[in-house]
Amino acid sequence: MDLGDQMQEGFCSMCPNGNCGVRLFWHIMHLIVSVRYFFLGLVNMFESFLISSGLLKRYETLNISKIQYLAIVIDSEEALQTLKVLNLLRWLAAIGLTNVCLYDKEGVLKRSEQEITERLKSEKRFKAPSLNCAVSGVKEITTSDSLLDQKCMNLEFISFSDGKAAVARAANFLFEKHYSSDNKKKPNFTEFDMAGALRAIGYVRPDPDLMLVYGPARCHLGFPAWRIRYTEIM
Repeated sequence: MDLGDQMQEGFCSMCPNGNCGVRLFWHIMHLIVSVRYFFLGLVNMFESFLISSGLLKRYETLNISKIQYLAIVIDSEEALQTLKVLNLLRWLAAIGLTNVCLYDKEGVLKRSEQEITERLKSEKRFKAPSLNCAVSGVKEITTSDSLLDQKCMNLEFISFSDGKAAVARAANFLFEKHYSSDNKKKPNFTEFDMAGALRAIGYVRPDPDLMLVYGPARCHLGFPAWRIRYTEIM
């Protein structure tokens, strides 16, 4: 028996139902896609190296004037790494972003709010002299540093439960306003009605211009949907 017959017999033993062609095609396509993403990863790593080393001139100056409010969505397991979150906030302050919303689904960042703000306040190299922190978009906490000539950094800490609570309160508001009365004509609620109800209950926070997602899945992980209607997600 020659080598060709042995290879054919081997393929037939792997594919007893005669689907060797389909399985071989699937493996080839899988290999092509894997190689493509591998080289894309190498290109991205090389580009990141060039940017950090200052060799790409177009990245020397960043125009962040269009980013008035930035949302950071972090996976709850990643949110446990407080040092990395602090480094991210330092970097954002260094490039001039002063309005930041921190979100994780389980509320890890909300529970770490005091630790994060106190550690940032204690650092002389931190450029923002004061931190205005809003927890759940309702409770306001203001802390100030001794430096005076710098801009203020506004931090907002929210979680998935905040969005659920806001929707429930807005739904109750709309029900009491339109359905608890004797008016037989019941309106069909629109996005505008929901936005008005959220404002009426006091849940008024800015819509992010940009959302950065740090996690295994490229999704907003339950971030309040009514606040990201026109948000660019990366």
